Amino acid sequence: MTELSRRTFLYGTGAAVGASALGGGVAAAAPDQVQTSGHRNVHKDVVSDARMEWKQLPKNWGDSPFLANGFLGVQVYAGRTPNELKLMLSHSEVQDQREHWEAAIGLSRLPIGYLTLAFAGAITAVDWTLDLWNAELTGTVTTTQGSASFTMLVHNTRSTFLAKVKGDVTWGFQPLQSATTRQVRRPADYTANPDATLGTGNGVSYAAQPLLAGGGYTTAWQARDGRFAAHVAYTHPADTHTSDAIREVRQALSIPFEVLTSQHRRWWNAYFAKSLVSVPDKLVQRFYWAQLYKMAAATRADAPVISEWGPWFPEQGNSWTAVWWNLNVQISYPLINGSNHHELDAVTTTLKRFEHHLELNVNPAYRDGNSYAICHPGDRTLRSGPRYCGVPGVAPNDHTGNLLWACHNVWLGYRHTMDKRILSDVLVPILTKAVNYYARFLVEGADGKLHLPETRSPEYANATDTTYDLSLIRWGVRTLLSIEENARWRDILNRLVPYAQGPNGVLIGKDVSLNDSHRHFSHMLWFYPLRELTYDMPEHRDLINRTFDHWTSRQNLWAGYSYGAASSMASAMGRPEEALSFLRYFLDRKQVGTNAVLTENTFYREGGNLAIESPLMSGQAVLEMMVQSHNNVVRVFPSISSTWADASISSLRTQGAFLVDASRSAGRTDWVQVHSEAGSPLVLEHGITGDIDVRDNRGRRLNYKQRGSAIEIPLRRGQTAVVSRRGTRPDVSPRDVAANGSSSRWGLP
Repeated sequence: MTELSRRTFLYGTGAAVGASALGGGVAAAAPDQVQTSGHRNVHKDVVSDARMEWKQLPKNWGDSPFLANGFLGVQVYAGRTPNELKLMLSHSEVQDQREHWEAAIGLSRLPIGYLTLAFAGAITAVDWTLDLWNAELTGTVTTTQGSASFTMLVHNTRSTFLAKVKGDVTWGFQPLQSATTRQVRRPADYTANPDATLGTGNGVSYAAQPLLAGGGYTTAWQARDGRFAAHVAYTHPADTHTSDAIREVRQALSIPFEVLTSQHRRWWNAYFAKSLVSVPDKLVQRFYWAQLYKMAAATRADAPVISEWGPWFPEQGNSWTAVWWNLNVQISYPLINGSNHHELDAVTTTLKRFEHHLELNVNPAYRDGNSYAICHPGDRTLRSGPRYCGVPGVAPNDHTGNLLWACHNVWLGYRHTMDKRILSDVLVPILTKAVNYYARFLVEGADGKLHLPETRSPEYANATDTTYDLSLIRWGVRTLLSIEENARWRDILNRLVPYAQGPNGVLIGKDVSLNDSHRHFSHMLWFYPLRELTYDMPEHRDLINRTFDHWTSRQNLWAGYSYGAASSMASAMGRPEEALSFLRYFLDRKQVGTNAVLTENTFYREGGNLAIESPLMSGQAVLEMMVQSHNNVVRVFPSISSTWADASISSLRTQGAFLVDASRSAGRTDWVQVHSEAGSPLVLEHGITGDIDVRDNRGRRLNYKQRGSAIEIPLRRGQTAVVSRRGTRPDVSPRDVAANGSSSRWGLP
């Protein structure tokens, strides 16, 4: 396999669709328009307030500051000796290439090593700030022999670590063994890759790490006049990684540091200015902005899809060395929709770029040229090695729904942008073959309904007519029918067996009840996130209530993401106090399940394993409180706690490609502004009490129709509507609302 460069993928003329069609990449310049809107200082104030602080020396993956650009990741914490810091280097592209073993072993992400920053004396104090607005780590280190100050960053477009240090310091590098850290199903004949070779080229130090499968990766570094640069280059099967890494370090050090930081800050400042969320609970607000920072640090449309650790490979390794497509990817990416950041949509671009690998995830006995699936674990190119997706009715039969759920992410991307190229180039061809794979196993029963043989409801039990799978099949055919009528899909939709039900709502599957605590919400996908049955349909409320209340009644085995899901579901049910309670339980860093917790730096630890998807899903839970847009209705502040008297949002994106601004004060909504990018019909639940005015952004009255609690406004593409209380002409600027209490910062403050 030849690795494509970022520039080739974004601007090439090969099979991959262009950046404009699929959400853009790191080079996209669209955010610059927001910078001149007059509201940039508000965005800067809000994001700057979310800065993380360290008054104590961090010690590991879960309490340290983190930098990245979707590719190179860096974490800074205590070193091997009292006078040393470790700077753990990771890279989202660096992986093994031995396909004869399963992906988590033979295609495993690989540890790289760590930089060392040594001081003349032992470290006695630190004072660090992770400035999210500029994506920079700044601070001081006090030692028994004096102090040093620094600025550190991972340059946004160069993927190079840069530092400027004032003080007496010495840089070094320690490579780690190039081997998977996963022990589960590790073959007896597994061998590590050869040791790294240390050398110097053109004054640049390097550690060259060859791979047994060809190619390899090199870390190059150099200190010069108080400046430092390090770069990790990866090539396979080519062998240019050493010269590539040396070249990038030399180039970075030839450019003034101020020029590089200016380039870097320009992208990050524009990124954060694309939307705004401000609430009076500053713990929640700061957490939300930390997740937006983390998301842009972890992924981009032209970067690998998020793996369990993002681009931050933990020094201690653990088992999650690949991409987990059975939930983790799917719950990480919804955050990009409402926050207006489709330049981060690596799910859509990954499915398109590596579509040719999807058939390889199907058991060879069922490959017919018209069936796709995704197994897990897999690698960033959708390969799973010799493991295949489960076959309904044949054990083991797990993972069958992974691809359909991933397609739902693509569908959400389409609905929030209304970019029809996403449909034609990605969703329709892939979703069709994903549904085809399931359809071949459907069996007509004596009742005339189509039934599904035994599959596994993720992380709970096997069952026939499993709710998880049926909900994904039903969503898939319904979605395809919404695009184009098809007799086969219509027949499946009409005859697919209903979900099995009992006194406690929807069951796991036929004759299989939920009897124990279940961290997954697999049996509730029909409600969230698929929204097949919703709370605004009165006839479904009782079923939703019973299923949700039974699931949430047993939390002893929950995971972090269970709380994010429960919060989002409660918001979808109009239960704002419960939604905030579930969210705050996780954010307050209480123990989750038997041994899991949100870490000090907003990462997540689950027993001995580490991950980042649960906090990202909790970031989405915040957005569910601010805006919802299912069933073609835009709902503003649908789930705001009574303890949040004020709130302000700007440019939150909804289905139908609407951008929503709104303000709430003294416990009521003051105004709502909606801008239409696509000219879709706008039905708006604005939440403003009493008589209203509806005007365009120039103050001219707009026609509208009352539809129950909502209004319908016939907006054209590019048109804006402002809804306010009768007789008022509001200032529609975003604002940072006042805090309703005190809260500490994230990090180690």
